[in-house]
Amino acid sequence: MEHAAAPRGTFDILPTQARRWQALERIIDDVCGRFGYGEIRTPMFESTDVFVRTIGTGTDIVDKEMYTFTDRGGRQLTLRPEFTAPAVRAVLEHNLLQTLPLKLYYRGPIFRYERPQKGRYRQSHQWGIELFGVAGPEADAEIIALGMEAIEAIGVHDHALEINSMGCDECRPRFRDALVAYLRDRAGGLAQTSRERLARNPLRILDSKDEGDRRMLADAPTIDRFWCAACREHLEHVRALLAAMGIESTLNTHIVRGFDYYTRTVFEITSSALGSQNAICGGGRYDGLVREMGGPPTPGVGLAMGMERMLMLVDEARSAKLDGASRVDVAFVALDAQDVHSLVPVMHGVRRRGIGADMDYTRRKLEKQIKAAGDAGARLAVIVGGDERSAGEATIQDLQTRQRRRVKLADVGDAVAADLAASRAANGSQ
Repeated sequence: MEHAAAPRGTFDILPTQARRWQALERIIDDVCGRFGYGEIRTPMFESTDVFVRTIGTGTDIVDKEMYTFTDRGGRQLTLRPEFTAPAVRAVLEHNLLQTLPLKLYYRGPIFRYERPQKGRYRQSHQWGIELFGVAGPEADAEIIALGMEAIEAIGVHDHALEINSMGCDECRPRFRDALVAYLRDRAGGLAQTSRERLARNPLRILDSKDEGDRRMLADAPTIDRFWCAACREHLEHVRALLAAMGIESTLNTHIVRGFDYYTRTVFEITSSALGSQNAICGGGRYDGLVREMGGPPTPGVGLAMGMERMLMLVDEARSAKLDGASRVDVAFVALDAQDVHSLVPVMHGVRRRGIGADMDYTRRKLEKQIKAAGDAGARLAVIVGGDERSAGEATIQDLQTRQRRRVKLADVGDAVAADLAASRAANGSQ
């Protein structure tokens, strides 16, 4: 019988890889915490209406990519393809808007039926932030600054910020009409997907990757010609605040986001290290979304980053930021069943001190256990064989210097704690 395999477009995170994921998650927790954001966790599936109402028909996600099913109660449910709509649903359900501003962050899997490729999966992982209750440009600037800080924190410095404004309900319709008029006369030259979008969601054509569409759009009207004074001023202030923080931004009037709910500021952070699929992060402002989902008028702004793409960037940058050290500092080595019986309580005491410790219960030969402990990143080995056991002692071996010493079993905890502290102090002084 053949072994089962993970579904196409998904992958397993094995223990050797999980350390990097854990290190990335710790960095995200740290950066978001320093900016005052609290974590929210929402279900992995929601009522389908949560996404159709907010993301919008005519988008690839709603039309082609959502994993939707009917449960046994006849309810239409969808595995979440993104986090913002579920976050807003949770905020409204639990009355979190009573105290503003509200700062949230999240991380976890999302699900989209896409063609699997490097850095893009059908179950991928995303983290993001949302800031509710602040209409001013300082909120947009903070969101972007947090995203840039997270990228810097993983040791990646090859990145660029591109920014645009989608306008508001006053100025965006004028741009939409001008774009439709321009494209309608040239519809025969558009890709099939773009022709379908022309009637339902023409602004999404701006995000087309088709080369023919890109050439046609080069001469199309651009939204900056239609901004009202308030939208223009808002974007200028966002960019001025970013510049004051040392963050450069480039205006790109072709940037749109894949969801209908964005207004005014939209942005992308890219890196040339990822080649043509260079986007790391995207986000923007969505002042009408909370009201659209049944809540009070509430401004909002946020961003999201793909975690797989961040790990790819770390590899490209050869950053050591996610090279998580082994959690096992001390390997306990027993040579027979009696030695195991002697060492188990000692190892438990060491673990209770907050020190990572483990034992190879297979009782392989001493040399193989020592080598495996060193390969796993342990600094010390605590060895008990017949001689040590009869004397009520253990041998402590430094796996880097190969030095050994004997201590009483009762003193092993104090001894390894002192040795590890001395080792860390020496490394810190170098």
